[in-house]
Amino acid sequence: MTNDLHMPLREDVRLLGDLLGDTLRDQVDESLLNTVEKIRTLAKEARNDGDWQPLLDIMSELPDSDLVPVARAFTHFLNYANIAEQHHRVRRRKDHQRDTEAAAQEGSIQELIPRLLKAGHDPKHIANTVAQLQTELVLTAHPTEVTRRTLLRKYDDISFILEQLDRPDLTPRERQSQLDRLRRRIIAGWQTDEIRRHKPTPVDEAKWGFATIESTLWHALPEFLRTLDDQLQELTGERLPLDVAPIRFASWMGGDRDGNPNVTAKVTDEVLTLARWEAADLFLRDIHELREDLSIGVCNDALRQRVGNHSEPYRELLREVRQKLQNTRAWAEARLDGDSFDEPIYLNDEELLEPLQLIYQSLLDCGMEAVARGSLETILRRVACFGLTLTKLDIRQESTRHRDVINEITEYLGIRHEDKPYSEWPEQEKQAFLVRELQNRRPLIPKHFPASDEAQEVLDTFAVLAQQPASALGAYIISMATSPSDILAVRLLQQEAGCQTPQRIAPLFETLSDLEGAAASIEQLLANDWYREDINGHQEVMIGYSDSAKDAGFFAASWAQYRAQESLCQVCEKVGVKLTLFHGRGGSVSRGGGPAHEALLSQPPGTIKGSVRVTEQGEMIQFKFALKELAMRNLELYTAATLEATLAPVEKPQQSWRDMMQTLADESVEEYRRIVHHDDRFVDYFRTVTPEQELSRLALGSRPAKRRASGGVESLRAIPWVFAWTQMRLMLPAWLGTGKALAQQLDAGKLDTLQDMHKQWNFFRMLMDMQEMVIAKADAKVASYYEKRLLTSSNAESLGSELQQGFQQAHDVIETITGQPLLQDIPMLRFSIDVRNPYIDPLHITQVELMRRLRQQQDGQTQLLEQALMVSIAGIAAGLRNTG
Repeated sequence: MTNDLHMPLREDVRLLGDLLGDTLRDQVDESLLNTVEKIRTLAKEARNDGDWQPLLDIMSELPDSDLVPVARAFTHFLNYANIAEQHHRVRRRKDHQRDTEAAAQEGSIQELIPRLLKAGHDPKHIANTVAQLQTELVLTAHPTEVTRRTLLRKYDDISFILEQLDRPDLTPRERQSQLDRLRRRIIAGWQTDEIRRHKPTPVDEAKWGFATIESTLWHALPEFLRTLDDQLQELTGERLPLDVAPIRFASWMGGDRDGNPNVTAKVTDEVLTLARWEAADLFLRDIHELREDLSIGVCNDALRQRVGNHSEPYRELLREVRQKLQNTRAWAEARLDGDSFDEPIYLNDEELLEPLQLIYQSLLDCGMEAVARGSLETILRRVACFGLTLTKLDIRQESTRHRDVINEITEYLGIRHEDKPYSEWPEQEKQAFLVRELQNRRPLIPKHFPASDEAQEVLDTFAVLAQQPASALGAYIISMATSPSDILAVRLLQQEAGCQTPQRIAPLFETLSDLEGAAASIEQLLANDWYREDINGHQEVMIGYSDSAKDAGFFAASWAQYRAQESLCQVCEKVGVKLTLFHGRGGSVSRGGGPAHEALLSQPPGTIKGSVRVTEQGEMIQFKFALKELAMRNLELYTAATLEATLAPVEKPQQSWRDMMQTLADESVEEYRRIVHHDDRFVDYFRTVTPEQELSRLALGSRPAKRRASGGVESLRAIPWVFAWTQMRLMLPAWLGTGKALAQQLDAGKLDTLQDMHKQWNFFRMLMDMQEMVIAKADAKVASYYEKRLLTSSNAESLGSELQQGFQQAHDVIETITGQPLLQDIPMLRFSIDVRNPYIDPLHITQVELMRRLRQQQDGQTQLLEQALMVSIAGIAAGLRNTG
């Protein structure tokens, strides 16, 4: 890649930086701008010559009053660099699309289908497979998005202005008008508090998800399907039916109650109702525009029979649609206010589709296909993508909560086994009891059952779910599921609540031991005749990435996930059950993050058979879907990967590679647990050298950072665990254990084997690529500065030295196996990291000083320092584009 490709990006960054500098001068004073410029210059020099002392000197001399504005200045610049970078990705994508001589983009449908045709796949079969794909992206509210929504809206506007400034037809006056608008946005951004002062509620998080749908996905998804339809017609001669959506969205926001006491039955009910209000409102806007377009008087007999002798038959029928949508929105408003509403509303998608399809067919019959394929086709595709419930809401709850409810019920009814309560029954006895009750026509739960508060909350949740249409609900996910009775208990509670079309139940296997036992648990479950008939030939299983990596380290967890998927597929195939795997990935490498296309193609062959679910979390939602062009590209990457993995899965790995992978997993988990779980120095080191304790001050998400209020590192959730290590640039969860395991194999003369695996096995290459990316973002010198300034224990210092050596070892073995410097094949990422480092470094130095000062202060003396610390955390997160 030549430097010329970066030139427009550099110009945008320079423009935004200059406007930010003007803002600092005008809104604060000249001295602040001079201080920031001096720090920036010294930071660049420190990166070039390795002499950090002048930078450290000036940062240590800053008075408390300057810490906040200086930290804010660098944070704002990094956010603007992110905006420029995202816009540059859109710019390059459009340049590629305009180049008629350019080869089809890797990961695109245009590149994949010709390859499938060349390999001998039938065109009609390819098109049918695309139509039957079920790729579902699940938006979650994990607290990795540190930027406030009010700023995100300003950032979206800045992206739009940059797009306008790229237009070659702008007059000088028009260009100046856009520059003035850009200046106003940057001033407004500076004058906006970037730190949340209050934790968002689960309803706030759900509204944030709805805003993402409204602003981009509502437009991007149907447009992507239109493009896909055109490509299928061009390459296979087949069309994509209007009533299918090979890719769609679901949500956990307002449904994920695992460890979050703030998500109650009432909250879930409110979020489901808000989603129906939002959908009705969006469709109302569409119908209004469609009525404006369809002032046509010619129609077919079917439509004429429906509306009578009306001069504008399409508008007349759409008037009815509009009224019913208005009723649906009013019903949702009344429900939210606790009032009743008696007018007819839309209860399901089919009711909305019927008049729209009637209009569509009439336009076709009357020779107006061009009109039919306009905004009406877009609306039809939106019904297929979103429906009247906007997204399907998943519910997640921990297995013991259901077990406790069944235990309370059986104790109240005096049902015991060998005089023991349900919770102490053998697994087989639990299963037998649950199946008997599922087949029993009388209810199990008495009408006036005196449930505890915890049990009543679970029962109330099922009561809410029983009132919902099937289109509103996705999967019911059971975390920490270990036994078939965990699934059967949920099924029984669904039945007791009166669920007519109960949600499919997806057990979540998270820890290393759970993953290793997943196949046996599902095999035992599917051996139950009643259950196998009940699921109608389809089982969903969720694979957890975050907790397994926190438990065993990235490498061992990744291999356990791979083997669990293989075993689960074998179990389901044996009994003729279709399996859908739900990948609970996070944004960071150590939580399964990474390029989606490569991640899906690296899964075990045969495990993606037309259907897959993947979580999209926190800042990755903003990163992938905030701009329409980026959203369309990511939708294409997911769709193409699912199609390729279905029709052209990779070959199975050689047994020697599997043996090597098992050896690496065993050695890496031993090293990881030796330090994280068994080294007495570790907790002191972690708590002292990272801002883990300070992170609790940030009002990130609605969920507590810990599963238990008390407890140590083991009780910390995977997200703040990763977030803390990312802040001080050691990135420990992603590489600990891996470097040593690989080094041992290199010492044993296995370089050729490892290089063969890297070249020929998608899965191993993806692991190496992710290791390479995270090690490139890590910085041993920054991490050592945290150690030097914060550590007070000689024991913790000695552990720090060991970890630094381990990091260097991981760095060296990656370069040895790949045979080249880090990121040589990804120059854009290398460029991005190098550009950002001088702006992140002052934030690291600021953060360390603030941590030192805060830990020495008394309560009530910390407000200014806390604000500066929060800004530094947000800035570093923005600069690295990774948090949890």
